[in-house]
Amino acid sequence: MAKRVNCDEYLDEMQAHADGDMLKAMIETMARTAMEAEITRHLGAEFYERGPGRKGQRNGYKPRTLNTRVGQLALEVPQARGAEPYHPLLFGRYERSERALLTACAEMYFMGVSTRKVGKVLEKMGGFELSAATVSKVAMEIDEKLGVFRERRLDGQTWPVIIVDACYLKVRHRGHVQNRTVLVVAGVNGDGRREILAWRVAASESADTWGEIFNDVRQRGVSGVKWIISDGHEGIQAAARLHFTEASWQRCWTHFMRNALNKVGHKDKKALAKDLVVARRHDELNTCLMEAERVAARYEERYPRLAKQIRDQFEETMAVHGLPKEHQRRMYTSNMLERLMLEIKRRTRVVGIFPNDASCDRLVGAQLLERQETWQCERARYLNMEHLERREAERVQTGEQT
Repeated sequence: MAKRVNCDEYLDEMQAHADGDMLKAMIETMARTAMEAEITRHLGAEFYERGPGRKGQRNGYKPRTLNTRVGQLALEVPQARGAEPYHPLLFGRYERSERALLTACAEMYFMGVSTRKVGKVLEKMGGFELSAATVSKVAMEIDEKLGVFRERRLDGQTWPVIIVDACYLKVRHRGHVQNRTVLVVAGVNGDGRREILAWRVAASESADTWGEIFNDVRQRGVSGVKWIISDGHEGIQAAARLHFTEASWQRCWTHFMRNALNKVGHKDKKALAKDLVVARRHDELNTCLMEAERVAARYEERYPRLAKQIRDQFEETMAVHGLPKEHQRRMYTSNMLERLMLEIKRRTRVVGIFPNDASCDRLVGAQLLERQETWQCERARYLNMEHLERREAERVQTGEQT
């Protein structure tokens, strides 16, 4: 049978502190009572009690607030002197809950929810306000995890395929809002699995900035690169020639087609797209190039800029043409990264303008880490490397016989 306790004293205290919220007042009263019992046990004596078992003295109270689901509690934590420091069990327990709440806050931020919206959500969840500065501070806690991810070693296996892409986000830099470039490098390793290799927030997309990030992945162990897939940015091409001298560069077919279609009138777009797609479907590379020349000649009179693009760039889109068909579908565009870039833009759109480079880098890095974990859980490999190696061996043998 439960023991009955006289709660009149507690009821009076709750009513005195209720302020219209009896549940909150009840929890505050229970917390104060529990801490008084704890400090008595901690010191081994009641108020003014003398005895050999006493371990120290009470030393007043220290005000402290605690954010909970019922709101912010105003508590008075007993202090002790002449004994071991006193730590209320209440805070040890609820600090974990508060920590979980702030972690949820960080997760919302990384999902692209603005700091102001996160503050409103927490206000509804816990009945207390959290400033945008506090939300941003919580978000910084992922820096350590991102640092490990960014600096991890990549040696121990080869990286035959590298895909690179970039996007632009608005960042406040030295008092001005600027477009900052986010450079991302992904790779397919010798097992056919995809990974994010590196990323960086830079002032521009140039040969120097791409050279820095390529040098970084090489220093961390990337080797055996055979193909680099990207759009036609000259900075990427220059950096790739310098740092991956033996790799073939594959111009992204999607970017090539997009640029070509932008050079013709609306009524010619459908026919041009069909002509270019048909031109690359032949098995022999020379046949594809001959068909591309016919397309260029067909449109040269009306669209000379288009004809020049086809003659200058079409062959660069065919670097992976000799590979097995299933590999061509995966490797003739940089769509794998471009879709990721669109997702980053979608999630960062609600942020608008980042306050600094570090904030931008943190949010982008969190998205990339999330995608990395998704790729690691994939059951199927992105590329079947055994088929690729077999075809390469056949090509080398045919070349030697010829």
